[in-house]
Amino acid sequence: MITIADYTLSGAEVAGLGIAAVVIVLLVLSVRAAGRSARMAEPLAHQMGALGQRVQALGDGQQQLAGGLTQVVESQAAAQANLLQHMEKRLALVNQQMTENLQGSARRTAHSLGELQERLKTIDKAQDNITRLSGDVLSLQDILSNKQTRGAFGEIQLNDIVSKALPKDSYALQHTLSNGKRADCLIHLPNPPGPIVIDSKFPLEAYEALRNAETQHELNEAARMLRTSVKKHIKDISERYILEGETADGALMFLPSEAVYAELHANFPELVREGFAARVWIVSPTTCMATLNTMRAILKDARMREQAGSIRRELGLLYTDVERLGTRVENLDRHFGQAAKDISDIKISADKAGRRARRLDNFDFEELASDDGKVVPLTKSET
Repeated sequence: MITIADYTLSGAEVAGLGIAAVVIVLLVLSVRAAGRSARMAEPLAHQMGALGQRVQALGDGQQQLAGGLTQVVESQAAAQANLLQHMEKRLALVNQQMTENLQGSARRTAHSLGELQERLKTIDKAQDNITRLSGDVLSLQDILSNKQTRGAFGEIQLNDIVSKALPKDSYALQHTLSNGKRADCLIHLPNPPGPIVIDSKFPLEAYEALRNAETQHELNEAARMLRTSVKKHIKDISERYILEGETADGALMFLPSEAVYAELHANFPELVREGFAARVWIVSPTTCMATLNTMRAILKDARMREQAGSIRRELGLLYTDVERLGTRVENLDRHFGQAAKDISDIKISADKAGRRARRLDNFDFEELASDDGKVVPLTKSET
């Protein structure tokens, strides 16, 4: 019989038993956990399988994506190459066009510079001409400032106008009249009106004073000076160059300035009327040319009247020559008619001779021979 004393264990044995119990419990728990883990691992395995399939599909998709990316990269590379080639062509074309444009612009610029250079040369020449003209103007002012040279200037201008308007034998320059006075120009007009004198006058000092007047006093003084000067010229011409029986009943005062002429007619009409009263007509270069053209017509008419007898005699001779020419033309026409008739007769004879020659050429002399060997003569109809 076992007693309680037999079951009395030491502390070490109890501790070992506790540990064993704990181990057994842990094992049981582990087994249970493993069962639960196994049960839980089954859906996880399914999920892992599905995940593997997805990973496989993802890998395939990645491969397809890699292939697509490769194609995209190749397409992009090809497109980029085409784009670069196109861009190179475009750049080459643009470069060529820019080169051509630059060359054209350079040519146009060179042409423009050449034209500009020519124009600058022309401007330089014009500047030289202006410089010379300025010197000439200053010289002209120096000439006009002197009374004697101013008179010579008017005489030269008058001579130039007269020489252009009239024949050389119809006027005389610096002609001395019977009273000893020398006229600038004498026009040999027939009577009436007779030879007429043209004398040059140039009241420049009074006119310039009138133009440069700034006050009323200066203006009145200049007007008085101009009236005095023109009246003196009218009086001198009337007394010196209008000679009864030698010259015309009047004379011309030549003003070598249109401005002075216009000033007299615009603001000093009494001087013009005074000239008319003294039979001195004031003319400018323009009106002088018109007057000289009228004189030229008068000279032409007078010379035609002088030559009227000669013209009538020459017309009579011309009429005789025309009649003689008509007679000779008629004779020549008869000769031509006779020659035409002779030529027509010659053509008729030539035609007959030709026809006879053709008939002779077509004859068969053997057939025309008779039995006794005599040639049969041609009949009259065959002649």
